[in-house]
Formats: sequence, structure tokens, C-alpha cells
Amino acid sequence: MTEREPLHTGTNDLIGWVEDGVAVLSFNRPERRNALSEAMYEGFDDALPVVAARSDIGCLVITGEGGAFCAGGDVKGFVENNAAPRQAGGPSLEARIDGLRTRHNQVSLAIHNLPKVTIAAIPGATAGAGMSIALSCDLRVAAERCIITSAFSKIGASGDFGGSWFATQLLGPARAKQLYFLSERLTARDAERIGLVNQVLADDAFDAGWREMARGIAAGPTMAFRYIKENIHRAGTGADLATCLNAEATAMVTTMSSADHREAAAAFIEKRPAKFIGR
Repeated sequence: MTEREPLHTGTNDLIGWVEDGVAVLSFNRPERRNALSEAMYEGFDDALPVVAARSDIGCLVITGEGGAFCAGGDVKGFVENNAAPRQAGGPSLEARIDGLRTRHNQVSLAIHNLPKVTIAAIPGATAGAGMSIALSCDLRVAAERCIITSAFSKIGASGDFGGSWFATQLLGPARAKQLYFLSERLTARDAERIGLVNQVLADDAFDAGWREMARGIAAGPTMAFRYIKENIHRAGTGADLATCLNAEATAMVTTMSSADHREAAAAFIEKRPAKFIGR
């Protein structure tokens, strides 16, 4: 194992590091079950471009400290803000909408578009925008103890950070509506059964399990993974078959012309593990 290298986020609310080719960003407000903060959004905006640009990083994991993943919006903060007197000259409705759009771009859209495989490692409770951010990742691994809920309808809200889009892509519109209308509290096994998470791990094996998965991906053919991700995203957003076939042809010939392909073919013949370099 390599030495853990700090990954700059500019805030203690979101801590980051790189180890064994894996970048980790971890929500770090355990006293509020890792509820989102303005500093976290800026932290993602600082760290994600670095992760995207570094060729020595093959996988990104998003997780949370203190036994929770992310409780979404800070409901205690909502109550405090609602109780405070409205100040003249405060942000207009339009300015608040623009601010949320910016945060969406800094977090969910950036994670979804990252040219690396992304994993949400969910150690415990995740709700609201926390669920949305988990769904923006390519894969989700959950500890047995975790509970997942949209929660938005419980506070009279419609949802943010792309959760309705991601849930519809994963589950279909009818099941996504159920998830949002009823704000069901799904166990890890419930979430696995309907396809919301990919794998459930025993609580005592959770940390070792997601690390093993992430290291395996980081050591794999990351160039091929990037094209696979692009192909599947294209197919999931309604592109017609001819468009997808044309893009697959470009990606297939490109990856089959790579050093990684030549190495994998040689390793197969020589009956040894391949050593991929991402190009």
C-alpha cells in the first residue's frame, strides 16, 4: 500500500486523500450526520477537477465520517433560518435559484461527468440531497446497517442535486415516484433489491470491502472504463441506437489501439496479471 496523500478541499467539512490510486472525499460533519454545508460545495469544486486531471488516480470514492453518509440539507439550519426575521435586501428568489444551480453543477453534475469510475461507499444513514449525491456516482456500496430515504416530501420539498433524474434512470419513473412521494426508509437490502445500490456488505467488512473494490478499479484499464462510462451514459439519456453504435465503434477501435489492450493481450497469453497504465 502507498502512503496516504492529502487531497486539498479547502475545508474540514469535506476531507480528502489519495491512496493506492484511489481518491477519497469524505463528508465530515458527524455532529450533524454529515449534513451539507456551503464549505462542502466549494470543497467538491476544488477537489473534483484535480481528481479528473491526475492520471495516477483511477477511481473516486465518496463516503462519510462518523457512521453516516450524508443527511442532505441541514434541517436544523432550515429551522433556524425560518425563525430568523427576514432582512430587507436579502437574496431574491431568482438569486437563490441561481445559487442552487451552481451547487448542482459543482457537485452532482461534476461527479456524474467525472472521467473516472466513482463509488459511493455508504456506511450508514443517507437522506435527501445525500441520497442524490450517492446516486450521482457510478456504483453504490452500502453497509448492512444503512438506511436510505429521499426524505424531501417529509419537509415539503421537491428534491435537488439530481436525485429525481438519477432515480428515474436507475429505477424507472413509477418506482422513482414511489421513492419520492412516500419518502420510504429503505434498508440496505431493500435498496439492493430494487437496484438502488449495487452491493451490500456486512458492517464489520464494509471498510475493507469498498477499499478492495476501489483499488481493483484503480488498477484496472481506466481508459476503457472511461469509454464504457461514456457509452452507458449516452445510452441512458435517450440516444438512438445508430448514434450509440457509431460512438461504440470509435471507442472500441481507440481502446483496442491502446497500450493497455496490448498489455492485457500479452498478459493473457503469458498467464500473468496485466499491469495497466491508463493509455
